[in-house]
Amino acid sequence: MIDESAEPPESEETAAPTPEAEASAPVPADEPAADPAVPAPPAALEEDIDDDAPAAPRVKPAIPGADLEVDIVLEGADPLAREEQEELDAAAAAAEEDRADEQPVAAAIDLAAGARYRATGKRKTAVARVILRPGSGAYTVNGKTLDDYFPRPALGRNIRQPLETVGYEDRMDVVVRVHGGGVSAQAGALRHGISRALLEADPNLRGELKRRGFLTRDPRVKERKKAGLKKARKRPQFSKR
Repeated sequence: MIDESAEPPESEETAAPTPEAEASAPVPADEPAADPAVPAPPAALEEDIDDDAPAAPRVKPAIPGADLEVDIVLEGADPLAREEQEELDAAAAAAEEDRADEQPVAAAIDLAAGARYRATGKRKTAVARVILRPGSGAYTVNGKTLDDYFPRPALGRNIRQPLETVGYEDRMDVVVRVHGGGVSAQAGALRHGISRALLEADPNLRGELKRRGFLTRDPRVKERKKAGLKKARKRPQFSKR
């Protein structure tokens, strides 16, 4: 007689898997394989890390153009002329720094009461007739002082360069008659004339004055206009029909 209360034996399908079967079982594709060397952090620890992390500070949006400088042009002022003047002042300041490192040249000039040294300087269409004589370093240009005739500081510094080079800026007066050209051309002609007058006073200064470019006449002039053109090189607008 069969005992029905006895449990039936487990089949092969419902039997518990062995350790060898678990090791050989494939890992599902949607679940990444866990690294046995790195233990998984507990859930409570993950929550504490998220709570302790500081919130990212809010970044203020940048204002477009906040780093630009305000450039105000007065009504009736020419911005191009102002830029040109700034370039001239910067170039003159750089040249003055270069001259500061050089020592004045030793010159042997006769400073007798009746000594007069004359020369002519030119630049573009400007002509300056210069007279050097013993004095206190005063400049007289067409009956006016140097600062009144040449209000630009850069032009005044260029004119004083020859006498400062030889160390006679406080021992000689300069009397000039200048005509033709513009203000910049007249300043160049005046510097050229003073340099040539110093050469008349002491020929030994030629090497130093020439090295600094004071004895070289600036040959740059405005280019002439050509026939059929509006200016030296500006052409009329081309029309196909």
